[in-house]
Amino acid sequence: MALDPAQARELIEATHPDPFSVLGLHEGQIVAMVPGADRVWALGDEEVELEPVIAGIFAGPWREKGYRLRAQNAQSTWDFDDPYGFDPVLGPIDEFLIGEGTHKRLWEKLGAHAITHQGVEGVHFAVWAPNARRVSVVGEFNYWDGRRHQMRRIGATGVWEIFVPGIHQGALYKYELLDAAGKPLPLKADPVGFGAEHPPAQASVVRNLGLHHFGDARWCDERAAKHERHAPISIYEVHLGSWVRIWDEGGRPLSYHELAEKLVDYVCDMGFTHIELLPITEHPFDGSWGYQPIGLYAPTIRHGRPEEFAEFVDAAHRRGIGVILDWVPGHFPTDDHGLRRFDGTALYEHADPKEGFHQDWNTLIYNYGRREVSNYLLANALYWLEEYHLDGLRVDAVASMLYRDYSRAEGEWIPNKYGGRENLEAIAFLQAMNAASYGGAEGIMTVAEESTAYPGVTRPVHDGGLGFGYKWNMGWMNDTLRYFARDPVYRKHHHDELTFASSYIYSENFILPISHDEVVHGKGSMLGKMPGSEEEKYANLRAFYAFQWAHPGKKLLFMGQEFGQWSEWSHERELDWYLLRDGRHAGLRDLLRDLNGLYRDLPALHWGDCDPEGFAWIEADDAEASVFVFERRAPGAAPVVVAANLTPIERIYRLGLPHEGEWVEILNTDSAHYGGGNRGNLGAVRAEAEAQSRCACSAEVYLPPLSVVMFTPV
Repeated sequence: MALDPAQARELIEATHPDPFSVLGLHEGQIVAMVPGADRVWALGDEEVELEPVIAGIFAGPWREKGYRLRAQNAQSTWDFDDPYGFDPVLGPIDEFLIGEGTHKRLWEKLGAHAITHQGVEGVHFAVWAPNARRVSVVGEFNYWDGRRHQMRRIGATGVWEIFVPGIHQGALYKYELLDAAGKPLPLKADPVGFGAEHPPAQASVVRNLGLHHFGDARWCDERAAKHERHAPISIYEVHLGSWVRIWDEGGRPLSYHELAEKLVDYVCDMGFTHIELLPITEHPFDGSWGYQPIGLYAPTIRHGRPEEFAEFVDAAHRRGIGVILDWVPGHFPTDDHGLRRFDGTALYEHADPKEGFHQDWNTLIYNYGRREVSNYLLANALYWLEEYHLDGLRVDAVASMLYRDYSRAEGEWIPNKYGGRENLEAIAFLQAMNAASYGGAEGIMTVAEESTAYPGVTRPVHDGGLGFGYKWNMGWMNDTLRYFARDPVYRKHHHDELTFASSYIYSENFILPISHDEVVHGKGSMLGKMPGSEEEKYANLRAFYAFQWAHPGKKLLFMGQEFGQWSEWSHERELDWYLLRDGRHAGLRDLLRDLNGLYRDLPALHWGDCDPEGFAWIEADDAEASVFVFERRAPGAAPVVVAANLTPIERIYRLGLPHEGEWVEILNTDSAHYGGGNRGNLGAVRAEAEAQSRCACSAEVYLPPLSVVMFTPV
């Protein structure tokens, strides 16, 4: 026999440096590794029993090209295809692009794919682990035994692969790695796994892509117009696990299938244009809300399988609703089964904690300067946009990516090569991601959650910007919430908190966000933030929402705030839907529905969200009365004049208007329909040629206390 027993021992002990060079069919000899077998045969046109070399290793001559194996022990006899009898699946082009870090469809090559290879059905596994001495795929199909499916290293790319015949979708698996010194590492989930077990279980699951057949071609063809700067964009931000729960079934969250009906129906009824999902990428800890993902390529199993998530997105598109995913390329958790020291080295993260450890969140920071890591993340963005037809990515915590000193004291960070604080590699990654996303998935939008004044966030990449479509306006959010939380008696001293935004509102393409971050961690709900008596709280909140929807900028509101939830949001329970039995809460929801309708239907309220020609102050300086008046306008459309009285004092007010004639009161937050006192202007006012503020005409109007009213000319 041409097999050295010492070499056989290396094979059965899984320490051989290249098992594929020995196992399988080589130069007329089959070497098979079948731990637990007493006898093994090679099967083809003939049947040849292989001789035992050591326990678990068998060898013998073979004249044919193909073969199967038959094994026997005291308990059973079984036939199977030898995983070491197959050629590589990955080709030289894949090897080149992966090594270069430019494989934009990386998910089609790495991960677990159920395929037919050389006429046999099975699963191809491939994983990047350049510094590992050995990588095996383990699962129920091989008794979690790392000896049975040791993988083949592909050139110098650091990628390992193996085709495992006879297993199918639904199989559980992990990767077993030895570091460069031969030390076993914790079993790892697949970084490009398309499915996972339900937490707290940690295994990856073989899931086929493309099982749902989309019917949203018309939506995808038309969505570019729905995402441009002059379009109405009103986003309902949702945490799927706590929107609605089925308490008759143990308080479980809705499935993707149920959400495709219930959530989409609700969003359509409310008039929002988009749903934004808190991260649904697989994550081990419910309390992270998805912001500490481990399965960046896997829709969480908490609501169903990947094809059922695709069904949900498709259902939204068929109803004219876009779907945006909160995406987290800024950091990842330190769980042992995740990316942390994946092959025994700081592979995805920086080795130095001054660059690689996030102090605020106890997470690890991606090494964007490593081309394979940048490629992994960029391909992930394209994966969600292409495989699931998502309409956009809202990129989380962009500020933490842009600055090396983010939330770090002096001496706790490493400057860039020029001595500055900017993370040049992260900036280059974000630019590449945006360019690839807009170039690869027509009509999508990307959104930055960026809390600083970093310049050019929404400027095109070719013009030196980061290339995002939109940016959350955190300054507007903080100033406006601070103002509305004040007792009205003090608001006149802080008038500029509502006017300051007009000095920068067009420096970026902004979204005005009232997100989940504003209603957790002791911040109180939106209704709870409002000052005054209970009735004044409702009136303040109605005025706040009308001010937000009238102000330049696209809109975003977190679930539950549309009907005035009293309590802070908790991921552990559903929203307080029972509050809608109270007319004041139902009135708030009716107001949001009507605001969405006006915003969508009146060009003046959305055309100029990102264009200075769409906004003009009429009265910005009446701090004493805490009154604000401005005009929204659009080319060829009727203007809308918005007047806010943000004190609990009713006012007869001389309101400047652009021209003479009748002006219809199209919205009044004090309407009884919304739970207010039903005080207003009997439907309309008439402007006369009497100059007021910045206008040649004006009308005497009634401004209810703590209210916003809107007028448009007949």
